[in-house]
Amino acid sequence: MKIVVYAISKNEANFVHRWMDSMSEADQVVVLDTGSADETADLLRSRGALVTVECIEPWRFDAARNRSLELVPEDADICVCTDLDEVFHPGWRQALEAAWLPNAGQARYRYTWSFQPDGREGVVFWCEKIHRRHGYRWVHPVHEVLQWEGPGCPGPMVTAFGVQLDHHPDPTKSRGQYLPLLELSVREAPDDDRNVHYLGREYLFYGRWDDCITTLKRHLSLPTATWADERAASMRYIGQAYLQKGQPDQARNWFLQAIAQAPHLREPWMEMAQLLYAQEDWEGVLYFTGGALAISDRPDTYICEAAAWGPLPHDLRCQAYYRTGRIQPALEEAQKALALAPADPRLAGNVELLSQM
Repeated sequence: MKIVVYAISKNEANFVHRWMDSMSEADQVVVLDTGSADETADLLRSRGALVTVECIEPWRFDAARNRSLELVPEDADICVCTDLDEVFHPGWRQALEAAWLPNAGQARYRYTWSFQPDGREGVVFWCEKIHRRHGYRWVHPVHEVLQWEGPGCPGPMVTAFGVQLDHHPDPTKSRGQYLPLLELSVREAPDDDRNVHYLGREYLFYGRWDDCITTLKRHLSLPTATWADERAASMRYIGQAYLQKGQPDQARNWFLQAIAQAPHLREPWMEMAQLLYAQEDWEGVLYFTGGALAISDRPDTYICEAAAWGPLPHDLRCQAYYRTGRIQPALEEAQKALALAPADPRLAGNVELLSQM
C-alpha cells in the first residue's frame, strides 16, 4: 500500500525535524504551507517533503485541509492527516497496515492530546484522521471533520491498535481565531449540534458565562443532540458557568443532571465532588468521589478529562476523611493519590504527615 502523510503548516520550524523523523515511515509527505515567515518550508523541503506555499483567504481550517489533501497523489491508498506539533510512536505504519482492510474508509487510533507537567498523559481519546484517498472532504471552518462525499457508502472504520499519536503544541501560539471561526461555523450550520456544543464550550473558556449558558441550553434542545456523553459535557459546562456567576444551587442542579445523563462518566461525579468540597460537605465528597472511582473503564472519546483519571478523586477523599477524623482511610487515599502522581510534593507531604499521625 502507498501511504502518504499530508499536513498544513505555518511558522513551525522548531517542529520540522521531529515531525519528519516521526513521519518517515510513510511513502511520501506533502505539506501545504500557508505563509510561514520562518524557515518551515525550506526545512521541510530539505527533509524530503513536497511543499506547496499558498495563503488561504479568508482563513478556514477545512479549506486548508482540503487544499492539502488535493496535493496528495491520486494513486495513494491511505492518507494520514497530522499536524507538525504531533508525533507518531515508531512502528505506526506496520500497525496501520495490519489493521487496514481493502475496503476500509477510515482508521481510528489512540491520540494523546495533552500531557501533565510531570510527563503523564492528560487528555487521551481515539482519533479518526486516517482515511482512504478518494471520497472524503473536510468540513467546518474550525474543529473540522472528515465527511464522506463519495458515491454510495464509505468503507468501514477500522481500529488501528498500536498506532499512537502524541500532541506537543507550541504554548505560545494563540487560539484567538477559534472563537470567530466557531461563530461562523454555527452561522453556516445552525442545527449542527456538534458545532453548537463547541461554541458554548469556547464561550466558557472566554468567561462569557451567559453566552455559554444560552448556547449550551440550545445545544441540549437540538433534536440531533442525542450523544449522552456530549450532552453531559454541556450540562457540566452550564454548571461551571453558573458557579462562576455565584449561583452554586444552579450549578448543583446541572451537575446532577449531567450525572443522570451519563452515569458511566467520571467527570460529572467529580464536578459534584469538587462543588461539595468547596462547601465542606465531607460525606458528600466521599459519596461522589466513590461514584467516580466505581467507573474503571476510561472512555475512548474526547469527552474525557485528565483530572478525573489522575490523583484528584483520591486526593479529595483523603481530605474528606482527614477533616472527619478518620486518619487511617485518609492515609490509604493519600497513598493512592501519590501512586498516580509520584512527583507531586504536596501529595508526598500528605502521606508523610498522615503516616506520622
